Amino acid sequence: MRQVETSGGVARLGQACAPTVRYWMQTEVHVYGFSIAANVLLSFFPFLIVMMSLCRHVLHWPEAVEAITVALRDYFPAEMGAFIERNLRYTVNSRGPMQMGSIFLLFFTANGVFEPLEVALNRAWGIHENRSFLKNQLVSMGLIFLCGGLVLLSIVFTAANRQALSQFFGDSIVASVLSIVFFKAAAIPVTILMLFFIYWLLPNRRLPWREVIPVSVAVGFALEALKYVNLLAWPFLRAKLEQEYGPFINSVTIILWSFLASMIILAGAEWSARGRESEIPVA
Repeated sequence: MRQVETSGGVARLGQACAPTVRYWMQTEVHVYGFSIAANVLLSFFPFLIVMMSLCRHVLHWPEAVEAITVALRDYFPAEMGAFIERNLRYTVNSRGPMQMGSIFLLFFTANGVFEPLEVALNRAWGIHENRSFLKNQLVSMGLIFLCGGLVLLSIVFTAANRQALSQFFGDSIVASVLSIVFFKAAAIPVTILMLFFIYWLLPNRRLPWREVIPVSVAVGFALEALKYVNLLAWPFLRAKLEQEYGPFINSVTIILWSFLASMIILAGAEWSARGRESEIPVA
C-alpha cells in the first residue's frame, strides 16, 4: 500500500515538474538566463563598491562593513569569498569617498539585468507586448532603488545585531555564530520581498499580488538551497573550472550560478502563471 502511495506521489510530482522542464528546454529561456547572468556579472562588483563605500565613508559604521563581508563569506566559499573581499576592501580604501562613476555604472548595468528579465517574465505570463525601452528603464530604476534599499536594510539589521552582540560577548565564537544567524534571519525575508516586487511590478501587466506571494516564498527558499548546493559542490567545481578557465574562474563562477538562479526565478514565473494568463488584467 505504501509503495502504491509512494509511486503515486512520484508520478504527481513528475507531472507537476514536467511543464517546468519543458519550459527550461526552450531556447529563448536559455537566452534570457544567460543575458541576465552576464548583466549580474557586470553589476556585481559596482554594487558591492557602492554598498561598502556608503557604509564606510557616509555612515562611518564599521559593523555595517563587516556585515557585508559576512554576506560575502556566506554566499561565496573559501578562496573565492576571500578574493572578492580582499579586492573590495582595497578598491574602497584606495578610492576614498563614493564616486559617481561607480554609481552610474551600477545603474547602467543593473538596468541591464531587469531588461531581459522583464521580457522573460512577460513571455512566462503570456504577455506579448513589452514596455518601451524608456519605460523599462524607469521601472528598472525604481526596482534598483527598492531592492538596493532592502539590501541596505538587511545590512543595517545585521550590523546593529553585530554591534549589540559584541557588547555582550566581545569577539567570541558565540558572537560570530549569532551574527550569522541574525544575518540569515534577515536575508531570507529580504530576498522573498525583492522577488515579490520583481514578479509583481516588472511584467508589463498588473499581476494579482496574491498569486505572486506563494511563488516569491518558494523561489526565495529555492535560491537559499542553491546557495548550499554551491557550497557543497565548490571543491569539485573549482578544480574543474580552474583547469578549463584558469584566471577567469571567479567570473565564470558568478555567471554560472547567476544563470542557475535566473532559471529558478523564471521557473517560478512559469509555475505561477500556469492556466492564469487569461486572468491577468491589461495594464
